[in-house]
Amino acid sequence: MRTLRRPEFCEFLPYPKVQRKLPNILSKEEVARLIDASESLFQRTLLMVLYGTGMRRSEVVALKIDDIDSQRMIIRVIKGKGGKDRDLPLSPALLETLRAYWRWLKPRTYLFPSRMHRDREQPITDKTLWWACSQAARRAGIRKRVSPHLIRHSWATHLLEAGNDLRTIQLLLGHEDLETTARYLHLSQQHLHQVSNPLEELKISAVDQSRRSYHRPLPS
Repeated sequence: MRTLRRPEFCEFLPYPKVQRKLPNILSKEEVARLIDASESLFQRTLLMVLYGTGMRRSEVVALKIDDIDSQRMIIRVIKGKGGKDRDLPLSPALLETLRAYWRWLKPRTYLFPSRMHRDREQPITDKTLWWACSQAARRAGIRKRVSPHLIRHSWATHLLEAGNDLRTIQLLLGHEDLETTARYLHLSQQHLHQVSNPLEELKISAVDQSRRSYHRPLPS
């Protein structure tokens, strides 16, 4: 943006507001179909880690074997967004899949190693996560554009619908601001249906008493 070669005026210029659309989340039934549609144990484990932890795709890619503590039933995220660590609960269902996955593939360092670097183990890329989500969605017949971030949104919304408070969800997601987490209130059908609408409290006449006419009555 040009300010007649006077950049100090840039901060006073009004900028158009960016429209933010609510993501179209997956239902629990769709998540189950997505996981069942995975074509391999590798893909199934990827999808279950995504939905079972709500981690960002960059955090899933960097996940290491040592980050999984089956004794304490936690998964540690090392240097997440903002360089901060956090702990996530490890569900028994996810642990069962992780154990079957490890016995099959036996990864040494990264939980999801790339097959392109067998001599020196390297993690998979973001593209592998995107591919796993889109392919499973196609096989499951889900028309929504399924991405790792959509699965993260779905997990957070389902947590809220299960009765977890926003502060807990904020910590699990690694959000800096509670306002960012609060947007899941708009996605939760359970919270929307619990809202007490003041329209219900109005003492109004029955709908049957309303005139069935598009025209205004003529003045007498």
